[in-house]
Amino acid sequence: MAVVGDQGAGPETQVQRDSADQNFDYMFKLLIIGNSSVGKTSFLFRYADNSFTSAFVSTVGIDFKVKTIYRNEKRVKLQIWDTAGQERYRTITTAYYRGAMGFLLMYDITSQESFSAVQDWATQVKTYSWDNAQVVLVGNKVDLEEDRQVPTVDGQRLASELGFQFFETSAKDNINVKQVFDKLVDVICERMNETVNGELAGVSTNEKGASLTDKPPSSQSGCAC
Repeated sequence: MAVVGDQGAGPETQVQRDSADQNFDYMFKLLIIGNSSVGKTSFLFRYADNSFTSAFVSTVGIDFKVKTIYRNEKRVKLQIWDTAGQERYRTITTAYYRGAMGFLLMYDITSQESFSAVQDWATQVKTYSWDNAQVVLVGNKVDLEEDRQVPTVDGQRLASELGFQFFETSAKDNINVKQVFDKLVDVICERMNETVNGELAGVSTNEKGASLTDKPPSSQSGCAC
């Protein structure tokens, strides 16, 4: 799953290589978090590779993929980290919260237990990440509507209470997958534009990146996404 250049190279090594790649304007670190088996890995595969498999393989520790998108004349490289949901990996995964610009906090609409855990995950984000990290609450597996245990209104209500964006999705049927990431990136960019010169902790920028876009760069400060 990880984007690895050389056999045996770990995620940290690949991150250094991605940072060295100057073909971007901004680089955002995003994390997908939530209980085990809510569909985090499938969701990432659907977004990054447009692929889906029904086979469940539990993520061990943490892994990631890279995807580059364009938002309003800016080339934005996304480092999307897929975290393990099991408690025994919690110390490992929370270490990666620092520097993350955004989080996809995911639960399974067919699992009340995974929804009940959202508050705990939100607390971890608040504890281990920086104050301006943006969060989208994602209710996954809407393709299993007949097995739904968590009403949509409950997800909307909790997201509102926590101050999060909210989507219901399906990695299997490719419902709202791209929309979730687009919204998260847009919210991050909006927050960047609220700061002086768009300088936020955790944002990697490339001063030469403006010349890499197809159109002339905007004169507006910040991400201009």
